[in-house]
Amino acid sequence: MTRIILLILALSLPLVVHPQQVKDRSITSEEFTKQRPKPKKPRPQNVRKYRLASDPQAKPIELSSPSTVKIGVTLWKVERAGEGRSTKEIARRVTTNTQFHEGDLIRLSIEAPLSGYLYVIDRDWFTGDSAGQTKLIFPLHGEDNRLEAGKLIDIPGQDDAPFKAQPGPGQTGEMLTIIVTRSPLSLSLSNKELPIPNAQVADWTKMWSGMTERFEMINGSGEVRTIEEQEATGTRQLTRDDPPPQTIYVLTPRSGDGLLFNLLLAYVR
Repeated sequence: MTRIILLILALSLPLVVHPQQVKDRSITSEEFTKQRPKPKKPRPQNVRKYRLASDPQAKPIELSSPSTVKIGVTLWKVERAGEGRSTKEIARRVTTNTQFHEGDLIRLSIEAPLSGYLYVIDRDWFTGDSAGQTKLIFPLHGEDNRLEAGKLIDIPGQDDAPFKAQPGPGQTGEMLTIIVTRSPLSLSLSNKELPIPNAQVADWTKMWSGMTERFEMINGSGEVRTIEEQEATGTRQLTRDDPPPQTIYVLTPRSGDGLLFNLLLAYVR
């Protein structure tokens, strides 16, 4: 009789459903730097871990899939020390969700473990997600936009002054559209930023965008740019032992001819 009562009580109790555990969504720097050249003199590699920083997707990207592409981005907040000819720039890593104040100095480094051509489009971004003029800020005429594993492209270049945050009324940031193509685009480049029709950007977005996840290096923000990273914007390539990017974008583009994703430089007053 006791067993029957216990069975009835058990069946009458509400079923408790435990929430499904969210799988740790992380990557390591080795997954990105393995495409870089091997160092001539190997040294202990500082493997870094990255956490998912974008919103989780219902169906996460398959990180090991041959169709998955990784692009490295590092935002640098620049400080100036000294005066006159002795003035030096000190660049520190920051995450892509950093909010910049008026007067902040900014540089951007981009790296891809593949061969291609880099293009960066800029739009002023305003309250209500409205946009200003669309313009190509990289490359300008004469600038080398070829990407290869271990090569950093700095925007602006090392010989040019860094960006200065100067938000206008109602401006919440700068929307950067980063494009990497297998072949160079047919554009009439000049020494000035090139206006790009919104319809053209929409066509490129339709062709080359896709699922995108963003991963941020754990405890990387605030680290000072190394000599190796500065030299990698010239003739030297970063090796597997050199610092990895601060942010890694993982993408599944619609086409093998190119990829496209957006990065918002956020401003706060």
